[in-house]
Amino acid sequence: MICDKLLRTALSSSLVAASIALSACKVGPNYHKPDAPVPVAYKELPPGAPVWKPSTPQDDKDRGNWWRIYSDPELDELEREVKVSNQNVKEFEAEYRDAVALLHESRAMLFPTLSINGGVQRGGGGGGTAAVSSAVGSGAGGSTHTEFTLEPNISWQPDLWGTIRRQVESRKAGVQMSEANLANALLSAQSTLAADYFDLRASDSLRTLLAQSIDLDRRVVEITENEMKSGTATNGDLASAQAQLQAAEAQLIAVDQTRGTFEHAIAVLTGHLPSQLTIPQAPLTSTVPEVPVAIPSTLLERNPAIAAAERQMQQESALIGATIGSYFPTLSLTAIGGYAGNPLSSLFNVGNRIWSLGASASDTLFQGGYQVAAVAAARANYDQFVATYRQTVLSSFQSVEDELLALRVLQNEADFQAQAVKSSQLAADVALNEFNAGTVAYTTVATAVQTLLTNQQAALTIQQNRLVASVTLIEALGGGWETSQLSK
Repeated sequence: MICDKLLRTALSSSLVAASIALSACKVGPNYHKPDAPVPVAYKELPPGAPVWKPSTPQDDKDRGNWWRIYSDPELDELEREVKVSNQNVKEFEAEYRDAVALLHESRAMLFPTLSINGGVQRGGGGGGTAAVSSAVGSGAGGSTHTEFTLEPNISWQPDLWGTIRRQVESRKAGVQMSEANLANALLSAQSTLAADYFDLRASDSLRTLLAQSIDLDRRVVEITENEMKSGTATNGDLASAQAQLQAAEAQLIAVDQTRGTFEHAIAVLTGHLPSQLTIPQAPLTSTVPEVPVAIPSTLLERNPAIAAAERQMQQESALIGATIGSYFPTLSLTAIGGYAGNPLSSLFNVGNRIWSLGASASDTLFQGGYQVAAVAAARANYDQFVATYRQTVLSSFQSVEDELLALRVLQNEADFQAQAVKSSQLAADVALNEFNAGTVAYTTVATAVQTLLTNQQAALTIQQNRLVASVTLIEALGGGWETSQLSK
């Protein structure tokens, strides 16, 4: 409707005025964000769980460097290096700068092009104008002359149908999409590092438990050897004790390999060679912080993967308009002004002034349905990314619910496993006291302590899984990122 009114205005106006009037028109659909499935509340969120409140200054501070909730200086130092040195993040940062350059390139097409031409020509001839025109510089006699020219040129293709402005709109959305992809890549690298870090610390704690087990197994072997000498144990008893020791030693070696693999992964995530990073051993933290969770609707604004998918939709929506604009004719305006004459010192006199104005229009009359197919393809691409956006939203909510469920179940499992460790510790203490009193064999002590070790390992695994689940939940929630950080 607006374009129709502008077109009627153009028909009754001068050419330049008409071009300016029509430049306010943009064909194609205006973008409106499609609806996405959003729950009222998280199904797996336990009652009374903490909630992030952006209006609270302390919450805003904590949401930035989200890994600080774990209160681990070593982790904090490693995480800071990801933004600076991670090569995958640098790749997305370069992609973002490329998108910004393409946006500036599109915006430049909205403005006229100014150029300047200068030249000098010397020629001559005899016998009047005809001779000059047919034998310039022939040397056949007559006079010679030199002509200097200086001609600034202006050319402009008015964006009558908004084709260029749709391209600008598309590329602006592309910049925001690249910015969200960069944030998502950074968040992914940070969360991967945190998960690897807790896996590495779990290996450190497991190594300590296995070292204690090996000391006990060696003691059992020594006691069994003494019992064999006194005739109270057999070769089979000794073989069993030795097998248990050897199995524990093999497990310890495997733990060292696992730890080294995590350390190498952390080195690469921080932009270092594996040989350049050594992380001192330390136990896995016994505290799993509660992850504050905002209401579900804010996930659409806080998850960079969702934001990138949404910006992709606007990018494709604008391209529909750019494609439709190709249906309509294009208008080109040119203006040339300058000076031509001799001598050079008086070139800029009014009498030497030259100028010209021009306009041309072009339109395609027949392409065999090419343009119709191009518009249909653009609409299909948009529909494809609408589906991608909605699927991204669904997958993100699934990830949040999965990790909330994992944290709740693992918390309950950890409570029962802690009781199992406590009971097995009591059993081991009783067995040791009975052994010291001479009422049971030392193998009874070894069995009780082995049961304690097994339960301690199970408790360690649960703690490790809880910490990794909390990291994954933070990643699904978007860390501390928000769409308000996108360039406008």
